[in-house]
Amino acid sequence: QVQLVESGGGLVQAGGSLRLSCAASGRTFSRSTMGWFRQAPGEEREFVAADSWRGDRQYYADSVKGRHTISRDNAKTTVYLQMASLKPEDTGVYYCAATNYYRDYGAMSPAAYAYWGQGIQVTVSS
Repeated sequence: QVQLVESGGGLVQAGGSLRLSCAASGRTFSRSTMGWFRQAPGEEREFVAADSWRGDRQYYADSVKGRHTISRDNAKTTVYLQMASLKPEDTGVYYCAATNYYRDYGAMSPAAYAYWGQGIQVTVSS
């Protein structure tokens, strides 16, 4: 059974920073592309960032490029999302997701991911 557990969310003022973590268990972490998505109330789930299983490429939504950084620690089977210069429009529930093995095509689409965490709330106040 694959489990993804997010942590690190909360309330932060605009311009501030947060680091989200996603601890994975139940599979070989290093063989999966890991992604972060977010969903605001009444909106569809949208892509934020992804880290390819290949180890040499990351993908970012234009809205977060230059502000957020995705990284992973394969030894700890954890993926991180460092968020900086936060804006109120970054508010939402953030989900961690994992693909099946050796996949990174379509990494910006929710359809590419087979496993999802429960989500964690991030609120950015103006």
